[in-house]
Amino acid sequence: MHTRTAIVALIASASLLALTGCEENDTSTSKGKPAAEQDAGGDTKKAALPDMSGKGLQSAQDQAQEAGFYGLTSHDALGRDRMQAFDRNWKVCSQTPKAGTHPTDTKIDFATVKLEETCPGKDAGAAEPKAAGATMPSFQGKAVKVARGALDSGTSITVNDASGQDRIIFMESNWKVCSQEPAAGTKLDGRPVTLSAVKFEESC
Repeated sequence: MHTRTAIVALIASASLLALTGCEENDTSTSKGKPAAEQDAGGDTKKAALPDMSGKGLQSAQDQAQEAGFYGLTSHDALGRDRMQAFDRNWKVCSQTPKAGTHPTDTKIDFATVKLEETCPGKDAGAAEPKAAGATMPSFQGKAVKVARGALDSGTSITVNDASGQDRIIFMESNWKVCSQEPAAGTKLDGRPVTLSAVKFEESC
């Protein structure tokens, strides 16, 4: 009888020790957070952002990601509001922010032009086209796409080929405004807008 009681006691002690060991392991796991969680709960990581000026847009994006920056965007530095659909056809003129050490969650914006184009002295596309407001802005020399984006979405807009060739104005970012009706400064009260335009490489 005494032998049986001793065996039961030994089994109970062994079970208790096993449970205690598991609890200790669980406690140590919760205290020691994985490195990724520790980084997430601490300060934002910083990294060196290179100067991407003159690089192809695709290469610039790849290098920015290699440096740890993933919030990437780009825009048309000529202010024509063209989309960078094929990154390899565009090159970087400047970037915001400039090269230096920045938090890796910083949004990087590349000002770009097509490979065959020359970078402008001033980034004309840094800001989104401003809304027209209550009066008609001057759109002369600006892309038809920019003009359309600045006008209220309910505005009736007609765009004519100023060269007299009656061409279809398909890619509005490739056409610049020569004249407009109503004139700049006129109150916008829902009246239709007419723009005359030519391609950017042409003269009005």
